[in-house]
Amino acid sequence: MDVTFLQHTFAALWRGLPLTLNLAVLSLMGGAVLALLLNLLRQHRVGSYVTRFYVWLFRGTPLLIQIFMIYYGLGSLPAVRESVLWPLLRDPYWCGLIALVLNDAAYTAEILRGGLNAVSPQSIEAARVCGMTRFTTLRRITLPLAVRQALPAYSNEIISMLKSTSLVSTISLMEMTGIADSIVSETFRALEVFISAAAIYLLLTVLVSYGMARLERYLSPYQAGARP
Repeated sequence: MDVTFLQHTFAALWRGLPLTLNLAVLSLMGGAVLALLLNLLRQHRVGSYVTRFYVWLFRGTPLLIQIFMIYYGLGSLPAVRESVLWPLLRDPYWCGLIALVLNDAAYTAEILRGGLNAVSPQSIEAARVCGMTRFTTLRRITLPLAVRQALPAYSNEIISMLKSTSLVSTISLMEMTGIADSIVSETFRALEVFISAAAIYLLLTVLVSYGMARLERYLSPYQAGARP
Protein backbone atom coordinates (compact mmCIF):
# COMPACT_ATOMS: atom_id res chain seq x y z
CA MET A 1 0.00 0.00 0.00
CA ASP A 2 1.09 3.54 -0.77
CA VAL A 3 1.48 5.40 2.54
CA THR A 4 1.28 8.79 0.86
CA PHE A 5 -1.95 7.84 -0.87
CA LEU A 6 -3.40 6.62 2.43
CA GLN A 7 -2.54 9.92 4.09
CA HIS A 8 -4.27 11.90 1.35
CA THR A 9 -7.25 9.53 1.53
CA PHE A 10 -7.62 9.94 5.29
CA ALA A 11 -7.40 13.71 4.92
CA ALA A 12 -10.14 13.67 2.27
CA LEU A 13 -12.39 11.38 4.30
CA TRP A 14 -12.05 13.53 7.43
CA ARG A 15 -13.59 16.39 5.45
CA GLY A 16 -16.78 14.32 5.21
CA LEU A 17 -16.85 13.59 8.94
CA PRO A 18 -18.79 16.76 9.94
CA LEU A 19 -21.66 15.86 7.60
CA THR A 20 -21.66 12.26 8.87
CA LEU A 21 -21.84 13.41 12.49
CA ASN A 22 -24.43 16.06 11.61
CA LEU A 23 -26.73 13.48 10.05
CA ALA A 24 -26.20 10.99 12.89
CA VAL A 25 -26.82 13.47 15.71
CA LEU A 26 -29.84 15.17 14.14
CA SER A 27 -31.43 11.86 13.13
CA LEU A 28 -31.01 10.51 16.66
CA MET A 29 -32.46 13.67 18.20
CA GLY A 30 -35.40 13.77 15.81
CA GLY A 31 -35.95 10.04 16.13
CA ALA A 32 -35.95 10.24 19.94
CA VAL A 33 -38.59 13.00 19.97
CA LEU A 34 -40.77 11.16 17.45
CA ALA A 35 -40.33 7.88 19.36
CA LEU A 36 -41.53 9.54 22.56
CA LEU A 37 -44.59 10.90 20.76
CA LEU A 38 -45.30 7.47 19.31
CA ASN A 39 -45.20 5.89 22.76
CA LEU A 40 -47.52 8.56 24.13
CA LEU A 41 -49.83 7.79 21.21
CA ARG A 42 -49.88 4.14 22.30
CA GLN A 43 -51.93 5.17 25.34
CA HIS A 44 -54.99 5.59 23.09
CA ARG A 45 -56.67 2.72 21.31
CA VAL A 46 -56.63 4.20 17.81
CA GLY A 47 -53.19 5.69 18.36
CA SER A 48 -51.89 2.27 19.33
CA TYR A 49 -52.86 0.88 15.92
CA VAL A 50 -51.22 3.84 14.18
CA THR A 51 -48.01 3.38 16.16
CA ARG A 52 -47.86 -0.34 15.54
CA PHE A 53 -48.39 0.17 11.82
CA TYR A 54 -45.68 2.83 11.71
CA VAL A 55 -43.17 0.61 13.52
CA TRP A 56 -44.10 -2.38 11.34
CA LEU A 57 -43.65 -0.36 8.16
CA PHE A 58 -40.32 1.29 8.90
CA ARG A 59 -38.75 -1.71 10.61
CA GLY A 60 -39.94 -4.07 7.91
CA THR A 61 -38.52 -2.20 4.91
CA PRO A 62 -34.86 -1.43 4.12
CA LEU A 63 -33.61 2.04 4.97
CA LEU A 64 -32.12 2.37 1.48
CA ILE A 65 -35.56 1.92 -0.08
CA GLN A 66 -37.01 4.48 2.34
CA ILE A 67 -34.35 6.98 1.24
CA PHE A 68 -35.14 6.32 -2.42
CA MET A 69 -38.89 6.59 -1.82
CA ILE A 70 -38.53 9.99 -0.16
CA TYR A 71 -35.94 11.41 -2.57
CA TYR A 72 -37.04 9.92 -5.87
CA GLY A 73 -40.59 8.74 -5.15
CA LEU A 74 -42.06 11.89 -3.62
CA GLY A 75 -40.34 14.04 -6.23
CA SER A 76 -42.19 12.19 -8.98
CA LEU A 77 -45.60 13.32 -7.65
CA PRO A 78 -46.91 16.56 -9.22
CA ALA A 79 -48.76 17.42 -6.00
CA VAL A 80 -45.47 17.35 -4.08
CA ARG A 81 -43.58 19.39 -6.68
CA GLU A 82 -46.28 22.06 -6.54
CA SER A 83 -46.49 22.16 -2.75
CA VAL A 84 -44.65 24.37 -0.27
CA LEU A 85 -42.62 21.32 0.76
CA TRP A 86 -40.90 20.99 -2.60
CA PRO A 87 -37.92 23.29 -1.77
CA LEU A 88 -37.26 20.92 1.14
CA LEU A 89 -37.91 17.62 -0.59
CA ARG A 90 -35.78 18.37 -3.64
CA ASP A 91 -32.72 18.81 -1.43
CA PRO A 92 -30.87 15.48 -0.93
CA TYR A 93 -29.69 16.55 2.54
CA TRP A 94 -33.22 17.03 3.89
CA CYS A 95 -34.53 13.91 2.17
CA GLY A 96 -31.72 11.84 3.66
CA LEU A 97 -32.21 13.35 7.10
CA ILE A 98 -35.99 12.81 7.03
CA ALA A 99 -35.51 9.15 6.05
CA LEU A 100 -32.98 8.62 8.85
CA VAL A 101 -35.25 10.28 11.43
CA LEU A 102 -38.30 8.25 10.42
CA ASN A 103 -36.34 5.01 10.44
CA ASP A 104 -34.63 5.72 13.75
CA ALA A 105 -37.96 6.64 15.37
CA ALA A 106 -39.38 3.19 14.62
CA TYR A 107 -36.51 1.37 16.31
CA THR A 108 -36.19 3.83 19.18
CA ALA A 109 -39.94 3.62 19.84
CA GLU A 110 -39.63 -0.12 20.43
CA ILE A 111 -36.54 0.34 22.60
CA LEU A 112 -38.32 2.97 24.66
CA ARG A 113 -41.44 0.80 24.91
CA GLY A 114 -39.33 -1.96 26.43
CA GLY A 115 -37.87 0.51 28.91
CA LEU A 116 -41.32 1.82 29.84
CA ASN A 117 -42.63 -1.70 30.37
CA ALA A 118 -39.69 -2.37 32.70
CA VAL A 119 -40.76 0.42 35.07
CA SER A 120 -42.41 -1.22 38.06
CA PRO A 121 -46.05 -0.37 38.85
CA GLN A 122 -44.98 0.24 42.46
CA SER A 123 -42.83 3.20 41.36
CA ILE A 124 -45.76 4.80 39.55
CA GLU A 125 -48.11 4.10 42.47
CA ALA A 126 -45.63 5.69 44.89
CA ALA A 127 -45.53 8.81 42.71
CA ARG A 128 -49.31 9.04 42.76
CA VAL A 129 -49.35 8.66 46.53
CA CYS A 130 -46.96 11.61 46.73
CA GLY A 131 -49.47 13.68 44.79
CA MET A 132 -47.61 13.87 41.48
CA THR A 133 -49.61 14.58 38.34
CA ARG A 134 -49.37 12.24 35.37
CA PHE A 135 -47.01 14.60 33.57
CA THR A 136 -44.78 15.02 36.64
CA THR A 137 -44.72 11.25 37.13
CA LEU A 138 -43.72 10.80 33.50
CA ARG A 139 -41.00 13.45 33.73
CA ARG A 140 -39.52 12.56 37.13
CA ILE A 141 -40.17 8.83 37.52
CA THR A 142 -41.22 6.94 34.39
CA LEU A 143 -38.94 8.43 31.74
CA PRO A 144 -35.70 8.45 33.81
CA LEU A 145 -36.22 4.82 34.81
CA ALA A 146 -37.22 3.81 31.27
CA VAL A 147 -34.20 5.54 29.73
CA ARG A 148 -31.88 3.77 32.16
CA GLN A 149 -33.39 0.40 31.30
CA ALA A 150 -33.27 1.10 27.56
CA LEU A 151 -29.76 2.53 27.49
CA PRO A 152 -27.87 -0.70 26.57
CA ALA A 153 -30.18 -1.34 23.62
CA TYR A 154 -30.18 2.31 22.61
CA SER A 155 -26.37 2.37 22.45
CA ASN A 156 -26.64 -0.25 19.70
CA GLU A 157 -29.13 1.96 17.89
CA ILE A 158 -26.73 4.90 18.05
CA ILE A 159 -23.98 2.81 16.47
CA SER A 160 -26.38 1.45 13.86
CA MET A 161 -27.57 4.94 12.92
CA LEU A 162 -24.00 6.22 12.73
CA LYS A 163 -23.19 3.54 10.16
CA SER A 164 -26.52 3.99 8.36
CA THR A 165 -25.58 7.55 7.43
CA SER A 166 -23.36 5.99 4.77
CA LEU A 167 -26.49 5.14 2.76
CA VAL A 168 -27.21 8.79 1.98
CA SER A 169 -24.20 8.70 -0.34
CA THR A 170 -26.55 7.02 -2.82
CA ILE A 171 -28.42 10.33 -3.25
CA SER A 172 -25.26 12.35 -3.92
CA LEU A 173 -24.48 13.52 -0.37
CA MET A 174 -20.73 13.74 0.12
CA GLU A 175 -20.30 12.39 3.60
CA MET A 176 -17.44 9.97 4.27
CA THR A 177 -18.76 7.10 2.18
CA GLY A 178 -19.72 9.46 -0.65
CA ILE A 179 -16.19 10.89 -0.67
CA ALA A 180 -14.71 7.39 -0.55
CA ASP A 181 -16.80 6.35 -3.54
CA SER A 182 -15.71 9.41 -5.51
CA ILE A 183 -12.03 8.70 -4.75
CA VAL A 184 -12.44 5.09 -5.91
CA SER A 185 -14.09 6.21 -9.15
CA GLU A 186 -11.08 8.48 -9.82
CA THR A 187 -8.24 6.19 -8.71
CA PHE A 188 -9.70 2.64 -8.91
CA ARG A 189 -7.94 1.87 -5.64
CA ALA A 190 -10.92 0.51 -3.74
CA LEU A 191 -9.01 -1.54 -1.16
CA GLU A 192 -7.02 1.32 0.39
CA VAL A 193 -9.92 3.77 0.24
CA PHE A 194 -12.53 1.57 1.85
CA ILE A 195 -10.10 0.27 4.47
CA SER A 196 -9.47 3.90 5.42
CA ALA A 197 -13.21 4.62 5.61
CA ALA A 198 -13.81 1.46 7.64
CA ALA A 199 -11.06 2.46 10.08
CA ILE A 200 -12.72 5.84 10.72
CA TYR A 201 -16.16 4.26 11.24
CA LEU A 202 -14.57 1.72 13.58
CA LEU A 203 -12.95 4.50 15.59
CA LEU A 204 -16.29 6.31 15.89
CA THR A 205 -17.97 3.08 17.00
CA VAL A 206 -15.35 2.51 19.70
CA LEU A 207 -15.78 6.07 20.98
CA VAL A 208 -19.58 5.73 21.11
CA SER A 209 -19.35 2.36 22.88
CA TYR A 210 -16.93 3.76 25.45
CA GLY A 211 -19.05 6.86 26.05
CA MET A 212 -22.26 4.87 26.49
CA ALA A 213 -20.54 2.43 28.85
CA ARG A 214 -19.36 5.35 30.98
CA LEU A 215 -22.88 6.80 30.96
CA GLU A 216 -24.35 3.47 32.08
CA ARG A 217 -21.90 3.29 34.99
CA TYR A 218 -22.70 6.89 35.93
CA LEU A 219 -26.44 6.18 35.98
CA SER A 220 -25.96 2.95 37.96
CA PRO A 221 -23.43 3.77 40.70
CA TYR A 222 -24.74 0.98 42.91
CA GLN A 223 -23.89 -1.60 40.23
CA ALA A 224 -20.41 -0.15 39.74
CA GLY A 225 -19.77 -0.31 43.49
CA ALA A 226 -20.90 -3.92 43.66
CA ARG A 227 -18.32 -5.11 41.13
CA PRO A 228 -15.18 -6.71 42.47
